[in-house]
Amino acid sequence: MARKFDVVVLGAGAAGMMCAIRAGGRGRSVLVLDHAKAPGEKIRISGGGRCNFTNIHATAKNYLSGNPHFAKSALARYTPRDFLDLVEAHGIAWHEKTLGQLFCDSSAKDIIRMLLAEMRKVKAELELQAEITSVEKTLDGFRLATSSGPVETKALVVATGGKSIPKMGATGLAYRIAEQFGLKVTETRPALVPLTLDPGLLEKLAPLSGIAVPAEVRHGKTAFREALLFTHRGLSGPSILQISSYWREGDEITLVIEPDMDMAAMLKAARGQNGRQAPQTVLAETLPKRLAQFFVETRGIASHLADLSDKAIHALASSIQSWTIRPAGSEGYRTAEVTSGGIDTSGLDSRTMEARAVPGLYFIGECVDVTGWLGGYNFQWAWASGHVCGEAL
Repeated sequence: MARKFDVVVLGAGAAGMMCAIRAGGRGRSVLVLDHAKAPGEKIRISGGGRCNFTNIHATAKNYLSGNPHFAKSALARYTPRDFLDLVEAHGIAWHEKTLGQLFCDSSAKDIIRMLLAEMRKVKAELELQAEITSVEKTLDGFRLATSSGPVETKALVVATGGKSIPKMGATGLAYRIAEQFGLKVTETRPALVPLTLDPGLLEKLAPLSGIAVPAEVRHGKTAFREALLFTHRGLSGPSILQISSYWREGDEITLVIEPDMDMAAMLKAARGQNGRQAPQTVLAETLPKRLAQFFVETRGIASHLADLSDKAIHALASSIQSWTIRPAGSEGYRTAEVTSGGIDTSGLDSRTMEARAVPGLYFIGECVDVTGWLGGYNFQWAWASGHVCGEAL
């Protein structure tokens, strides 16, 4: 005999638990199913284990989507302040880092414990290590075949995330369910992910591995100004992760290292003061020594500053502050923080997250074609989409 619930949520991540909390708070009987051994695994590893749980600046402009307006309703109705109120009500100490990013002082596990406590308060049930073998529509809802027996529900909420970090159990279940019920799924890609370089360029940049510098990374009209990290596989750091969501294979990106400085002006001033200095000596006052040496050697400069013309100085400065690179690819879903693309928003109601053509079926969180910038934006989308969905159930 099937167990019956008002709401079944697939996925015990950020969006799924938030939805369960709100639906349970409205008096609905709720069951959350997840195939993992523990809830909130992506929460646990996020922010270096301290969970960058939201960003105080989150608005729809911080998200990529086929419909840039889709996220507006949910984000306006459940704000970063709303989630922060919940965090503070549970006595969780937090701090703000750069660019409006909020983190736990102690551990990301505090956020998981908070969500579980809120679920218990509203009597939402959680079942882990649960496999879903089939989903079918019934006259008054849905019937699921699970590893612990059949379940029937009036409303089914899919919050199983995207494809990123498969070692943590990420699957394409949400997309399969969407396609089963006739919803469109846009192209999915790894996002917020390090970029790789072809073997030739990688070998050339090998001495720079481990170096981090302030940079502005540009792709077309999009630019992010944060740290850049050279790695043994290619390029990483916040600025690269940000631009990776916009980059496509074959595209170039431009690196502007130390964007707040005018390298050409600095080199010319140094030439006027002491022309006998080597260019890398001057550059090493601002750049890591290995990086300064790399740029000078790449330009084939073996002379003093006094021997460099204005043209040669500008060429050297340009190699540092207008450095065009064509990445070979990305590290893929293995290390991607999120998946871009997903359930096409044209098939969903932005106020409730319900599938327009399938009453009672909802999609929330990362599986939807709404992808946030790095820095707490994706968690805010999870909280907001989960909350407004729970309000509608």
